[in-house]
Amino acid sequence: MGRFVNPDNSAFQVALNSDIYVDKTELLAYTNKVMNTNHALICNSRPRRFGKSITANMLSAYYSKGCNSADMFDDLEISKTADYKKHLNQYDVIHLDIQWCSMDAELPKQTVAYINANVTSELKKIYPQYVPNSVTNVREAMSYINRYSGKKFIIIIDKWDVLIRDESYDTTVQNEYINFLREIFNENEPSQFLHLVFMTGILPIPKIKMRSALNHFDEFTMLSAKIFAPYMGFTEEEVRKLCIRYNRDFSEVKRWYGGYLLSGMKIYNPKAIVSIMTWGDFQSYWSQTGTYKSIVLLINMNFDGLNTAVIDMIAGSPVRITPETCQNDMLSLKNKDDVLTLLIHLGYLTYNSLSKTALVPNEDIRQELIDTVEDTLKLSDCNLLKPDYMS
Repeated sequence: MGRFVNPDNSAFQVALNSDIYVDKTELLAYTNKVMNTNHALICNSRPRRFGKSITANMLSAYYSKGCNSADMFDDLEISKTADYKKHLNQYDVIHLDIQWCSMDAELPKQTVAYINANVTSELKKIYPQYVPNSVTNVREAMSYINRYSGKKFIIIIDKWDVLIRDESYDTTVQNEYINFLREIFNENEPSQFLHLVFMTGILPIPKIKMRSALNHFDEFTMLSAKIFAPYMGFTEEEVRKLCIRYNRDFSEVKRWYGGYLLSGMKIYNPKAIVSIMTWGDFQSYWSQTGTYKSIVLLINMNFDGLNTAVIDMIAGSPVRITPETCQNDMLSLKNKDDVLTLLIHLGYLTYNSLSKTALVPNEDIRQELIDTVEDTLKLSDCNLLKPDYMS
């Protein structure tokens, strides 16, 4: 049991200990199914506080050799599947939280070196007979272990995009990180030493900077969640059950915190739902966890039609967009649609894939947008209609 290699299950236990835990372990049935296939490399992006870290901790607790998690999972949905025991705590797992690694490394530019040094050190301790002392990086260490023992790994990367978002102007940091990922997930060799890869973060894979490095990943995003939709937030059925349990008005909960559409499924913000069930006051919960400074900067971009589109959406009208032009990074924004698409990935808008429109999902986001950008867009001069979700 190590910090990065074969970690324990304590992080997931914290989630299970909480008063509100919504079982999302059916996701494991999918990862079990695609393991050792062409679909075994997964990138799942979703906004802040939409359960990314809990999902990463769940995967680690289920697969890691470093713990015995039977007591955790025996009463959860995954235990009902035929392959449940086959995969439970059977694998060498490498679990990285890139934000944590960057903070521990002290400087962003030292993050890759920190990861290589610490993970390689742990691999040498676990498999000293296979990894030469001269090896200094994760890819090479895994390759040696696989070559001489046949063992393969599961890699779980939480907040994978932190260096892409927070260091968007530092090309040196970005290039080193991209090369690190490219080395591990090279299209040919990784299939030899990887059972499964699960990366989660806020942004999808940037199309220009990283597509060549990660073009063989299956992506599940706020624009195209596919079968991941029920695992990227709370479903309407789950929220109804919580409202009964905590005696909350479902229609008001829906008006304030619902409205996200993922591949046709109605999804709710987990942070907001847990908060309203716990405290009972209808107010902004999720948006208080972040800052709107970046949102103001985005909305202030001088693109034709952007301000009008934001005002229309605050008033309840959907706005048609073409999301395909967005490069999925914080710098390559060239038009109104790019900005609105980025706001969808960040959770401030939602996307209707049938009508190809963006809209403000709920009253929580609407109120925060009004409070934050009122001066910028002169909303006091506008006739803000009552949105459909308020009817």
